[in-house]
Amino acid sequence: MLSSISNLVSGQSGVNSAQLVNDLVAATRQPREAVISQKEQLNSARISALGSASSSLKTFSEALSTILDGRRFTGNLVSSDGGVASASFIDGKTPKGLPVSVDVKQLASEQRVISRNYATGQAAVGEGTLTMQTSSGSFDVTIDASNNTLAGLRDAINDADAGVTAKILVDSRGARLVVSGNEGADQSFTMSASTTGAGTLADFTYPQSGGTGMSVVAEATNSIIIVDGVELINNSNSIEDGIEGVRLNLLAAKPGEPITISSDKPVATTRDLVTEFIDAFNTLKKGLNSATAPGVDGDSGGPLAGNRAIRDMARRLGQMSSTSLSTDGPFRTLADIGVRTERDGTLSLNSAQFDKAIAADPEAVAAMLDPLEPDAEHPGLAGVLDEVKTALEDKNSPLTLAKARFDQVSKSLAEMREKLSDDIDRYRANLQQTFGNMDQQLAILRQTQQYVEQQTKIWNNTND
Repeated sequence: MLSSISNLVSGQSGVNSAQLVNDLVAATRQPREAVISQKEQLNSARISALGSASSSLKTFSEALSTILDGRRFTGNLVSSDGGVASASFIDGKTPKGLPVSVDVKQLASEQRVISRNYATGQAAVGEGTLTMQTSSGSFDVTIDASNNTLAGLRDAINDADAGVTAKILVDSRGARLVVSGNEGADQSFTMSASTTGAGTLADFTYPQSGGTGMSVVAEATNSIIIVDGVELINNSNSIEDGIEGVRLNLLAAKPGEPITISSDKPVATTRDLVTEFIDAFNTLKKGLNSATAPGVDGDSGGPLAGNRAIRDMARRLGQMSSTSLSTDGPFRTLADIGVRTERDGTLSLNSAQFDKAIAADPEAVAAMLDPLEPDAEHPGLAGVLDEVKTALEDKNSPLTLAKARFDQVSKSLAEMREKLSDDIDRYRANLQQTFGNMDQQLAILRQTQQYVEQQTKIWNNTND
């Protein structure tokens, strides 16, 4: 014991106080930090799983909206003569009243006028002001020495943004200016020069005056069609009001030769739609099952095992097969047409029951799944899912509250980590102070030892 004290006092103990402080700090920090890290990892996994569940629900809802686009049971639009007119769907509208007879008597056209021939596009055209009167108003185009060419006049007309466009056509006879308006009789225009005579812009007036000016190529006209015996006049060849839910694109006039706009067989059958819905639903449900799987034989379960928010989501989704999609008609729920819920919450289709329902009344099945005019009594699949999504996204829903709770846990853990860092800094400072004081005491002891040893030698020499 006395030897150990002597070694310590003599500085022969080999103790590295700096390393000892680091070791003590690490031994104190590691277990507390490990607990925080474990909680952070678990909470992060829960936040990720909850976010994934919410995202999957949104994806499922969007996929269902795409499937139920209001046209899956009407098929493609077909024109009996695609050279006369074509037909396309109008977004957000459902075609009605098909088939329809359409007689295209006249196309809408734009006014086009053309100038005389010039040698090239760089030929001088004269100086002055050309005034254009269009459906958009009155516009002055000034030509001076800086732009006195056919190309300069073209550019000046286009830059005026008057509702007309100009271009230059070149052939073996030279270059000519062509000015065009928009479709429709109300889109006609005139062009007049401020002065007349040589060296002015008189060659570009319309209507002509005294045999001078632009020649007409086409007059501005409206389209005229007869839809099921009713004449319709429009200022465009793209017509959206002639057939409900259908956009007609007129391509050629053939008076007295009506064509038919109709729909062919559905692009997707009702079975295809139901199968797509079941597949999308099962993808979402399996993801929820994985996130909430309980631990077995010591293995950890899903990050949201036992979570109330996900149980609420699963419960609401699980009720979809028995939720009323319509309050009238022979079929009112998915279960009525053979969609059943399995033990794991996924859906399956009883083909025999489904085929029987389709054979009995295919229109009623389609109307239940995807009503043409959804309302509270006829929500259809999309409406029911939207109700589920709205309920889950409510500020007081278990899902929303769970998100807030996990976010608060993240904040608390961050504060715990910050407090741990502060505690460790103080602990380190205390250890350094303690070992610093010890070093001072050891220095005093060493001085005392040296004094005693000197006195002992003196006493021994005196005795000799």
